[in-house]
Amino acid sequence: MTHPRKLVQTSLIPIRWGDMDAYGHVNNTIYFRYMEQVRVEYLEKLGFRVMPRGSAPVIINASCTFLVPLNYPGLVEVRMFCGHPGRSSVPTHYEIRLQGDDTLYATGESKIVWMDVATGKSVPIPEHLRAELPPF
Repeated sequence: MTHPRKLVQTSLIPIRWGDMDAYGHVNNTIYFRYMEQVRVEYLEKLGFRVMPRGSAPVIINASCTFLVPLNYPGLVEVRMFCGHPGRSSVPTHYEIRLQGDDTLYATGESKIVWMDVATGKSVPIPEHLRAELPPF
């Protein structure tokens, strides 16, 4: 069963030579950086910043399924989707392709939780972010 989700951000990220591993393809850890970058760009577009006070988004889990190896050179296209939000969290999904190529190279997921920075406790998702999420 697939859950409804909304495309919220697409980012283009160049593959760097240093992203490669001994096997000649992009190292698995770099895929998490690609997902992080699109997520940060989306949240910054909505006016959220990582701040040492107030409330802020944090990631409580992340996963990636590697389907086809990526190689240098290339321009990675990362699509970020948001799913049904809870009180303080929203699931996110990612598709990683090369620009201009329909091949799905990897998929990923993470859960964003809003927290009070001082207490470390979850807080409700800000209303202006909730308004941007998929209607359910």
